[in-house]
Amino acid sequence: MALRGLAHSGPNSRGPSEEVVAAAEERRAPAVVPVGAVREDDEEDDGRGRGLLRWDGFSAWLHCVCVVGFDLELGQAVEVIYPQHSKLTDKEKTNICYLSFPDSNSGCLGDTQFCFRFRQSSGRRVSLHCLLDQFDKDLPVYLKKDPAYFYGYVYFRQVRDKTLKRGYFQKSLVLISKLPYIHFFHTVLKQIAPEYFEKSEPYLEAACNDVDQWPAPVPGKTLHLPIMGVVMKANTHISVILPTVHEVDLFRCFCPVFLHSQMLWELVLLGEPLVVMAPSPSESSETVLALINCISPLKYVSDFRPYFTIHDSEFKEYTTRTQAPPSVILGVTNPFFAKTLQHWPHIIRIGDLKPAGEIPKQVKVKKLKNLKTLDSKPGVYTSYKPYLNRDEEIIKQLQKVLIVSSFKGVQQKRPSEAQSVILRRYFLELTQSFIIPLERYVASLMPLQKSISPWKSPPQLRQFLPEEFMKTLEKTGPQLTSRIKGDWIGLYRHFLKSPNFDGWFKTRRKEMTQKLEALHLEALCEEDLLLWTQKHTEVETVDLVLKLKNKLLQADREHLPVKPETMEKLRTHIDAIIFALPEDLQGILLKTGMT
Repeated sequence: MALRGLAHSGPNSRGPSEEVVAAAEERRAPAVVPVGAVREDDEEDDGRGRGLLRWDGFSAWLHCVCVVGFDLELGQAVEVIYPQHSKLTDKEKTNICYLSFPDSNSGCLGDTQFCFRFRQSSGRRVSLHCLLDQFDKDLPVYLKKDPAYFYGYVYFRQVRDKTLKRGYFQKSLVLISKLPYIHFFHTVLKQIAPEYFEKSEPYLEAACNDVDQWPAPVPGKTLHLPIMGVVMKANTHISVILPTVHEVDLFRCFCPVFLHSQMLWELVLLGEPLVVMAPSPSESSETVLALINCISPLKYVSDFRPYFTIHDSEFKEYTTRTQAPPSVILGVTNPFFAKTLQHWPHIIRIGDLKPAGEIPKQVKVKKLKNLKTLDSKPGVYTSYKPYLNRDEEIIKQLQKVLIVSSFKGVQQKRPSEAQSVILRRYFLELTQSFIIPLERYVASLMPLQKSISPWKSPPQLRQFLPEEFMKTLEKTGPQLTSRIKGDWIGLYRHFLKSPNFDGWFKTRRKEMTQKLEALHLEALCEEDLLLWTQKHTEVETVDLVLKLKNKLLQADREHLPVKPETMEKLRTHIDAIIFALPEDLQGILLKTGMT
């Protein structure tokens, strides 16, 4: 189930009332609160009889909010971290500092929004939100939180200010989160950042307190999330309805290269090293995120950096010439990368993304040998030869909505949102046509249910054999669902060696192994376990009880797909067996684990 929409109320142009800001001052968090500490005034009831720690609601959405300013002597510096008890390592702070500002040559005057992504420092404590982890399990891959990475959602303002020695006001408001809700957090920033730059820290505290009251991001629900909602004396609200929380404007990003969109889909699918060179962080981050999105619902498992700078902690790792480029997609803006990364096999160079309604000139595919100078023209620089023939139908469909005006250049008949729907459906159908034969073959690796015995360990999955899979394509291949011709076999052979296949198959194998464990539990529940104990020794009975308890713990810990009634039935079996034993054993077994 997907989070289909998030509706939230935001401020109007007048900003929060004095009462709201005053309330934030009264609710100011302590300077330092140890992670996991419980104080009487911090505990609230969640409506289900359980206490929630202060900031638990906030932590379900955000790790923290940072304000990054520019200091003439120090350069970029984190001025504010809120809530104050939020933990960031020095390395994480350094990454946030550099990634929250456009490169100096980008010349981003006014307000700019973009997104970046960086690795969490090793040794960070695992989140305590077990309930949220269970929600996350049910989400599609494009909505799952990123366990090893943080996303940074940036609202950067650069305006002339003669009162400052540097001559410019330069500051970024940054939301740090594990959630890949690009559209949602950019929309939240649009609501709060302009007001924050006017009203400073009390406004930020009030906004964070609002976030702390939000319900958890539960899959399948449309949520109403107030953010500084009561801002007018008339107490009216401004509602912003988001149909999705994660999607970028796909057509706007692919528009300069839509003639080559199918080739780019192949490169992303195969996990090829890819660089997006753009004029600003907005263009680079949007384009990288659009590329990741184009193979949905398949998860892109390699690293990707919507905005990457020379100061990034992985800069040396990703730019070394001593080994082949890694499987990663980088979005860059500094011309320095044109020289540093010209040995990479696939480079997309784009110009300024046009506003909705304008279509840029289509770039060409060029050989990498042409990428020698810093002023290279927009284009796709690669020697890659696609496995599949280009789908002329989608190109015609997109070109149908274009009209040529001698005065305004090329314009759209249809809004960008509608174009994005067409392109997203095209990519979805292409990915599904590719993945369905793999899904069908992997399903055949599952043992038959009749082979599951309650008295034996669950049977193992059959091994994935590439050549056996290839033989299935003749009758059940992508030709059944796709009109596209080409070397599908070659594409599959390449994909089976890619990180995306490895990640996909590990996930599917884990899901099927868990299904086998669940079926094994169900088989156990159908047995008369009490009758079994009457034919076996006390030692064997105790061993059975301990194994059954471990099964229950495993089912809870791994969120196995077991029906609640099955779990309850097994607990009843365990209790019946325990109470049939001598009293001394009953006491010991009742203390061992929970039934």
